[in-house]
Amino acid sequence: MTPAGDPVDVVTGLANPWSVVFLGEAPLVSERNSGRVLEITAEGSVREVGTVGGLDPSVSEGGLLGLALDDAGRLYAFSTGVDGNRVQRFELDGRPGSLSLGEPETLIDGIPAGRTHNGGRIAFGPDGMLYAAVGDNDDREQAQEVDSLAGKILRMTPDGEVPADNPFPDSYVYSYGHRNVQGLAWAADGTMFASEFGQDTWDELNIIEPGANYGWPVAEGDSGGEYTDPVQQWTPAEASPSGIAIVGGTIMIANLRGEVLRTVPVARPAEHEDHYQGAVGRLRAVAEGPDGRLWMVTGNTGSYFGEPRDGDDRVATVALER
Repeated sequence: MTPAGDPVDVVTGLANPWSVVFLGEAPLVSERNSGRVLEITAEGSVREVGTVGGLDPSVSEGGLLGLALDDAGRLYAFSTGVDGNRVQRFELDGRPGSLSLGEPETLIDGIPAGRTHNGGRIAFGPDGMLYAAVGDNDDREQAQEVDSLAGKILRMTPDGEVPADNPFPDSYVYSYGHRNVQGLAWAADGTMFASEFGQDTWDELNIIEPGANYGWPVAEGDSGGEYTDPVQQWTPAEASPSGIAIVGGTIMIANLRGEVLRTVPVARPAEHEDHYQGAVGRLRAVAEGPDGRLWMVTGNTGSYFGEPRDGDDRVATVALER
């Protein structure tokens, strides 16, 4: 599976979008700072579905972050509230073109939050469980403390309960020793992959195993086997891997500082190819659309790293050759 042709803008003029999911044919996009959930209509315009309220304005890397949908069409959102990070669930009323956001139902709150490194990606696994990435909140020692929810990948039921088969009894913690996981996806055989921001040395692509320790802050990148090592690593300047999606047998990785769409074969995860270097700027999220194209969300606004272009931020698509 490989991207083909030039990226094509779907919508422009967004303000720091972070995630895209699909309710049937309807794309839904989160805006980090405004808390808005946006619907891209069939005509290519943007309308507001609703706003996730109670966001903490003091966190520069928090706000409304990841979105996910369950089989019943309910929307899940990871956001930074005044009392910490949280996962909430919303009914979506109406039909595509006239959707509205219902009242929030908080599934889990009080997750450690900080000015930076909040993680924020959520996704349903093939086991029907909801997974949530939580950063170390710039308090790195928490990543090695299993009793803390910071620096972890969490696993919960769709109702926010702790699954009985989680690796640590009565705990949401699924894996630990993470600095700032930004992408979650599963291959057809159930293998779980995660992308992770490093600090100054190595960004990572990891295969996630229950109960495994990925080394932060003791190790960044390959530890020589003392911890669970990444299957591939890059310098932050060429990567800063954010959202990921697996399409067929290929991992699609959105890269921020690297400003590139990177493809990695599931069967050979130590290899990669780069596409569209600098063509759309910083890439925040990717997802396979119902139209069979790869959808890409940029993160050119709202960051001291980004240099906004005319029309930023944007959602763009590219064709996929199978």
